[in-house]
Amino acid sequence: MNETLKSVGVGLLMGVGLAVVFAAGFVVRDLIGQPLFNRPADSQPYALLPEVAALVEQYHLRPAPDPKALEYAAVRGLLSSLNDPNSYFIEPPQTRAETVALAGVYGGVGIKLQRTAEGGYRMSPFDNSPAQLAGIQDGDLLLAIDGVPVSGAEAEVEMRLRGEVKDGAGVTLSFRQNDQQREVFVPFGLVEIPSVFARLLDEDPRMGYLQITDFSNRTPGQFREAIQRLRDQNVQAFVIDLRNNGGGLLQEALQIAGEFVDGQAILIQRTRDTEQVYSDEPGGLLTDLPLVVLVNHGTASASEVVVGAIRDYERGLIIGQKTYGKGTIQQIFGLSDNSSIHVTYAEWLTPQRRSLDGQGIEPDIVITPDPNAIDPELAQAIQSLSEALN
Repeated sequence: MNETLKSVGVGLLMGVGLAVVFAAGFVVRDLIGQPLFNRPADSQPYALLPEVAALVEQYHLRPAPDPKALEYAAVRGLLSSLNDPNSYFIEPPQTRAETVALAGVYGGVGIKLQRTAEGGYRMSPFDNSPAQLAGIQDGDLLLAIDGVPVSGAEAEVEMRLRGEVKDGAGVTLSFRQNDQQREVFVPFGLVEIPSVFARLLDEDPRMGYLQITDFSNRTPGQFREAIQRLRDQNVQAFVIDLRNNGGGLLQEALQIAGEFVDGQAILIQRTRDTEQVYSDEPGGLLTDLPLVVLVNHGTASASEVVVGAIRDYERGLIIGQKTYGKGTIQQIFGLSDNSSIHVTYAEWLTPQRRSLDGQGIEPDIVITPDPNAIDPELAQAIQSLSEALN
């Protein structure tokens, strides 16, 4: 249970040699059958790659991409030949972003942005973040960063709100708060990315609501703190929302599942040569109270591990739509230039040895999403738990 595992996409490079045929015309016809490289084709792995690269550089009509771009394309082509959409290559910038997301902590001001219908940038500061301590409130509209008006996708703007934590480092934010324009300098600090959101349900304060957005290094600690906080408020039943949770770290998902399952097997992992059963230690913070789990087609991978254990042991009621159905495990390998590859190395089964890959989990109660209704899945969860409590 110590491996750091996760999951996702791929690319492809094919047919470079054919491009030479069409670009060089009759000249290449004279070369066909007369190899330019006097080397046995099988003398070393991937011996054709330098031949093709040299021919493209010499004969292609238009300038070829830089060598790094060609190298990355070749790597993507190799991985695509596996016919496995979950084994793929990630370039250095995306690798850094993924590392930050899975670590659950970064240097910055601690703001989540959301575009408004009018195209503005609505700010939501994380609890105890530098932004919140500087007076930024949920719903404030971001106008400029260091005097430069904001534009572009939310993720791009959020990257401008991150940086190294050191004396004097930070950004000056211009924003609108309660119809007044303000400007404040916000220093960079260590920001913990929340992946667990908890509250009492207004409809019935006997019920606690816990949403898990992903599984990062910090999710188990956040989850346990949220459970304890709600139990201290005499919560008698729980709704666990895993909708649109695409997964994350397997080890952390196993820890979360262990809070519902008292000392039982949680997952069976099969590699090429071995099979291993992962079980939890006896105990758990949520082994005793009525429970509903909300799922949809965006519930995938590590989140399905949690749902599968709860379903197999009949620990709670599953409500929503069929889950995604990703039953394989990937390991991330860092490469020498700080890029990385995801490689599928195992598949997993539920405690009752059910394979979910391409199958998913059918809910106990299927709710069809209704864009005109206010969260029908949650409404059904409240109704089901009310019946259980009464």
